[in-house]
Amino acid sequence: MSVVNVIGGGLAGCEAAHRIAAEGIRVKLWEMRPQKPTVVHETGNLSELVCSNSLKSDIKGTAQGLLKVEMRILGSLLLECAEQTRVPAGSALAVDRLKFSQLVTERIEANPLIEVIREEVLNIPAGEVSIIATGPLTSEKFWQHLQSITGSDNLYFFDAVAPSVTADSLNLEKVFKASRYGKGTDDYYNCPLQKEEYDYFYEQLVAADIKEGHAIDNIPFFSACTPIEVTARRGKDTLRFGPMRPVGLENPEDNSRPYAVLQLRQEDKEGRIYGLVGFQTRLRWGEQDRIFRLIPGLETAEFVRYGVMHRNSYINSPRLLYNTLQLKDNPHIFFAGQITGVEGYMESAATGIISGINAVRFLNGQSLVTPEPITMLGALLTFISSAQEDNFQPINANFGLLPPLEKQEKNKKLRYEKYSERALNAMIEFSELLPQMLKFK
Repeated sequence: MSVVNVIGGGLAGCEAAHRIAAEGIRVKLWEMRPQKPTVVHETGNLSELVCSNSLKSDIKGTAQGLLKVEMRILGSLLLECAEQTRVPAGSALAVDRLKFSQLVTERIEANPLIEVIREEVLNIPAGEVSIIATGPLTSEKFWQHLQSITGSDNLYFFDAVAPSVTADSLNLEKVFKASRYGKGTDDYYNCPLQKEEYDYFYEQLVAADIKEGHAIDNIPFFSACTPIEVTARRGKDTLRFGPMRPVGLENPEDNSRPYAVLQLRQEDKEGRIYGLVGFQTRLRWGEQDRIFRLIPGLETAEFVRYGVMHRNSYINSPRLLYNTLQLKDNPHIFFAGQITGVEGYMESAATGIISGINAVRFLNGQSLVTPEPITMLGALLTFISSAQEDNFQPINANFGLLPPLEKQEKNKKLRYEKYSERALNAMIEFSELLPQMLKFK
């Protein structure tokens, strides 16, 4: 019986394994944790989320929401698990991180066609169909092996993680619950700052020590994960126009708009843990204690996780991959996830679905497929396989990737709605070309 190796048990690897097994093909899913840990993972669970518990917007008229609908059409395992472990987050889809990873692990391990192997892979099995989904924290030894088979220099950027605090430790006399612009339910705790409080917080932040071993200059951070202290150095009001923007938020006590706001987003099902939204940091832990407690409402905050920083690695996909995610120089090898240069949880998972589909088609001697570029997933695949090789940077799902409409629409909301309608029609047509999947519950 044919077998596909899936190397990496993260979001992309699990989606790929699930898709392959759903079409009746055996899978060997290789995951090095917990035998070999990483600097940011805390468990040995498959599909553990490390940066945030938010999978971003679930509204169809947004780029992130559209991508989710496309993934549901293609039978996404992770979105099924996300719905079952969902926590309140306004219009966003957020999950209890631990319950989510536990459920994904249970679903994968219960599948009779998937064998989970807890070992670090040092070499891609020769002559076998394999999907590389080792993610941005690919082990050094395996990364060296990838270099040897691709002949490409490493590309990299640094990523930072936001801290989390307990709900019980918040000063509820100073925070208020609300979602920006009143969208959805009031699921976020908001810590309001007046001008004097913001000015002092800002002064302390920019003067703070940064973690040893990381200089702040000339580091190619991915923009969405730039450490808060680095962002702050770009100007005094940068945070007020970024993660601490007060627009769309009014204090229900007096209907006033704060000078600046820090939002806290629920991270677990029970509502015991909240993450500091947009506060990725590489500050020393002692400095995080001192400086973040200057924010009203966090004076006695109990930190259950401090912000950390780690290296994210990815390949030069435009040089190495077809839009089917197949390696140009070795047709037995496919890639998926953040290692391809897509950025974001759902973007990574979605590429896992496509790599799984194409690995099966390759085994069966069928032509490989990819969704049309008018879909969000197709547009992502087009970008990572055709962008400028010399300055290739990770990309999130966004409407700017989509081809223009035949008839121009100036109203942005209507334009996005038409983008979505066009994309979903194309994705439904694409899904109808695929074989009916087996069902493993």
